[in-house]
Amino acid sequence: MSPRRRSKKRSGRNRQGQQPIEFWRSVPELGSVEPIRPSPDPTAVIRSLGTPPLTGQTAVADHYLAAAVERSAQMATALAAAAGLLGHESDD
Repeated sequence: MSPRRRSKKRSGRNRQGQQPIEFWRSVPELGSVEPIRPSPDPTAVIRSLGTPPLTGQTAVADHYLAAAVERSAQMATALAAAAGLLGHESDD
C-alpha cells in the first residue's frame, strides 16, 4: 500500500491567510544589564536533585553530569568576560 500524497492545491490554499514575517524590522534598545558573577559551586543544583536513576552507572553519571555543568559554567563566564559583563566580588 503506498502512502497518500497531498494535493498541491490544498497546501497552497492554507497559506493564503498567513501574513509574512518581517525578519529585518527594528527592535527597541535593551535596558542596562546587571553584571554577571560566576557561581562558586555550579554543581549545587545537580547534586540537590540526588543520584541519577541509572542502575550500575550512578558514580559515572554523577561525574559526567558534574563535568558538563562545570564546563558550561566556565563557558558562560568566558562569554560574560568577552562581552564586558563579568562582575567582581567587590560589586556587592
